Amino acid sequence: MKNILVKVLICIIFAAALIFAGLFAALIVALSGGALFYSPLILTCVGVLIVFIILKVFALIKPKLFKILFLSFLGLCILAVGGYEINTAWHNSLAEVNEQGVDLELYKPFAENTKAVSLEEESTLKIENNLPRLDGATALYPLYSAFAQAVYPAGDYDIYAAKGDNKEESNQDQGEVACSNTINAYTRLMNGEADIIFTARPSEQQLAEAQSRGLELKLTPIGKEAFVFFVNSRNRVNGLTTSQIQDIYSGKITNWQEAGGKNEKIRAFQRPENSGSQTMLQKLMEGKDLMTPPTEDIASGMGDIIEQTASYRNYKNAIGYSFLFFATEMIQNNEIKLLEVDGAKPDKNTIASGEYPLAAEFYAVTVAGSDTPGINDFIQWILSPQGQYLVEKTGYTPLNTPAA
Repeated sequence: MKNILVKVLICIIFAAALIFAGLFAALIVALSGGALFYSPLILTCVGVLIVFIILKVFALIKPKLFKILFLSFLGLCILAVGGYEINTAWHNSLAEVNEQGVDLELYKPFAENTKAVSLEEESTLKIENNLPRLDGATALYPLYSAFAQAVYPAGDYDIYAAKGDNKEESNQDQGEVACSNTINAYTRLMNGEADIIFTARPSEQQLAEAQSRGLELKLTPIGKEAFVFFVNSRNRVNGLTTSQIQDIYSGKITNWQEAGGKNEKIRAFQRPENSGSQTMLQKLMEGKDLMTPPTEDIASGMGDIIEQTASYRNYKNAIGYSFLFFATEMIQNNEIKLLEVDGAKPDKNTIASGEYPLAAEFYAVTVAGSDTPGINDFIQWILSPQGQYLVEKTGYTPLNTPAA
């Protein structure tokens, strides 16, 4: 009877210890600003350690058994931590495709050894004063940097429209040739902080936002680009049909075997809402509901943990998407391969011929009725042979054949 009571007491103590450990772990995580990701391990270890202390203090089990159990527990903890660290290192070693991996400084206008393309002749347009403030998608920065380099006076143009972490300071020190990405560029345009932005077509949400402010967005096509899908280079799938892509991103196709690949579950990454590539995917879906994308927890200001759409990681079963120039020139990665779509490879020739089915125009976007001087002349120059020459030489497909 006594042994039974002891076992019951041990169970009660164990349960109480785990509850206490859970509160303790939650406190540690809160005090650490949300940066501690070992909380499940802490919960288990602290709870079990408390049980061991109680067992030792009250001599509820024999010393030899206690030693065996304690050393076994310690070994398991070491294995758990080691396994976690190995898995984290492997995860971080996988190639990632996102905007943070791009060094925009390489494309700054007028910078020494800049990769921004230059005209071979003097520009027919020069704007010396009241420069239109430019912003846009990361993938298009090399292009409108080249536009500015041809038309604007030489100078050091700040890439970043916002400096500092303080939101109240986020609109200070704005650059005249800035790059804050598609989502922020549309916001800055509607806030009157940018005059021309270079992006893909706006999302329905962005159009609704403009309408709610009484603004009309004017979209001027200035070139063409391919919307591309990519996978791990070792994936034996080399192409998909438009229908298969829709089925993958709606959750109808969930295994690569259904698309001619290995028997592996598909990990379909998406991009943030209102980004140019995500808007393009939504258009491609033709009204079909998108599946829930992979997410990741990140630490934000004030110690909070927020959930956001995960960036593409090059798992062997992954699929992601972007635009051709960004995926091939700005992210030079031989660990991913571009997929054919409906039997056509994405390149300049198939874009120009219309053979590649997911080609789309990109735009110089302005607010209709803007009285900023130079905007109309600048856009007309972009559509001229000189502007279209820069579109082609940067790596995009021009609307028309530029002059030789």
